[in-house]
Amino acid sequence: MSTELVPTQPNARPETGVRAEAPDAAAAEALIAQARERIDALDGELLRIVKERMAVSARVQRARIATGGPRLSLAREQQILARFHAELGRAGTELGMLLLELSRGRA
Repeated sequence: MSTELVPTQPNARPETGVRAEAPDAAAAEALIAQARERIDALDGELLRIVKERMAVSARVQRARIATGGPRLSLAREQQILARFHAELGRAGTELGMLLLELSRGRA
C-alpha cells in the first residue's frame, strides 16, 4: 500500500491533496517577471564562474606542461564527468563535457 499523497481535487497540489488557488493574472505576471530577473542574475553568475573555471584550468594545464606532463588528464576528466552525472544524470554528463571542452583551451 502506497503512502504517497494523491491529489483529491482538481488543481490540487500532489504533496497535500489540497486545491491550489490559481493566482490572478497580474500576480502571475509579477511572479514571472521576478523569477526571470533571478534567472538572469543566476545566468550571470554561471557565466562568471565558467570563465573563472576556464582560467583556473589554464593554470593547471600550464603547470602540468611546465613539469613535462601532458596538458590534459583523462583520469581527472572522468572524475569530473562522474560527479556531474551523479548529480544531474545524462544531462549532467553533457554539461560536464561542455565545461571540459571550454576549459581545454590553449594553455
